[in-house]
Amino acid sequence: MKKISILGSTGSIGTQTLEIVRNNPDLEVVAVAAGTNVDLMEKQIREFHPLKAAMWSEEAADELAIRVADTGVKIVSGMDGLIEISTMEEAEVLVTAIVGMIGIRPTIAAIECGKTIALANKETLVTAGHIIMPLAAKHGVDILPVDSEHSAIFQSMNGENKTRVSKIILTASGGPFRGKKREELSKMTMEDALKHPNWSMGRKVTIDSATLVNKGLEVMEAKWLFDVSLEQIQVVVHPQSIIHSAVEYVDGGIMAQLGAPDMKLPIQYALFYPDRRPMNGKRVDFFELGQLTFEEPDIETFSGLRLAYDAARRGGSMPTVFNAANEMAVALFVEKKIGFLQIPELIENSMGNHRIIENPSVDEILQTETETYEYIKQVMN
Repeated sequence: MKKISILGSTGSIGTQTLEIVRNNPDLEVVAVAAGTNVDLMEKQIREFHPLKAAMWSEEAADELAIRVADTGVKIVSGMDGLIEISTMEEAEVLVTAIVGMIGIRPTIAAIECGKTIALANKETLVTAGHIIMPLAAKHGVDILPVDSEHSAIFQSMNGENKTRVSKIILTASGGPFRGKKREELSKMTMEDALKHPNWSMGRKVTIDSATLVNKGLEVMEAKWLFDVSLEQIQVVVHPQSIIHSAVEYVDGGIMAQLGAPDMKLPIQYALFYPDRRPMNGKRVDFFELGQLTFEEPDIETFSGLRLAYDAARRGGSMPTVFNAANEMAVALFVEKKIGFLQIPELIENSMGNHRIIENPSVDEILQTETETYEYIKQVMN
């Protein structure tokens, strides 16, 4: 029996992780954590019977505690609650599917306790990769990527000499606005941005896919996960989303991982690595598919990707500014306070306003996030 804890159990990755648990009786959920969704958390507690559950909001935790008082589940809250769940002696694997930089401290705590990390929280490596990766190496902890692209790269490196990697080919669907120009993008609404052609994801990630910011975050994450330079990471637009990513080696050989666009595949692979388990779902039919196509990303129109490379090259605290500014800008876009093209504009302005901190501590990372939020609030007022 493999025992897991899930940070972000009510979100897109979290709920799909629980689908996998339903189909694999040798998986046991010992803890779950969420933000404010008390209704869904109560249902999850009653179905999966965890030992502990956390809510980010103290008010939500109080309400949940009343609702599930008959279950005997311990309810905790806030950062202390997330860390308590992440370090539970009973859990072997921590699935970090929580959104935002609040995932950093629980991940560090889990690594220090020797937990395997199934990583779906981009911010952890984007902003704190210089802390996380050496710490994982020190404690002999595996960090298993859950993102489809990073899982594909990980799988394409299995059994290979990693020092012989020439480049990583990071594929992108192009999102719902692929092929559009700036004039067209200026008219795009939140509803338009959420119409992703291939993937079913949460709202934030789907909008990030539309701006190509998501691909930029994945570039930064890949740099840390696979210990490669930015120059070794090539983004390729692949509209069919069948090749999830690939690795080219020094002899010119390319290893790629293919499959139908379904996030449950990389989640399950991380949970059972190095085993592969049967899974129901759509299979790739090459005759039905007909062709696979590839394009160069338009980084002038979709400047989020260009800015991500710039933030990563400058390093230090700059990736934190990129990430925080994007989070704030997406929230403003969802609230219909800014237009689609203002998302990268706010990111660029925030980066231009920032004075880089080299090798920032966790406290400095979180302070940089706060300062970026404050800067955008001032700009918007």
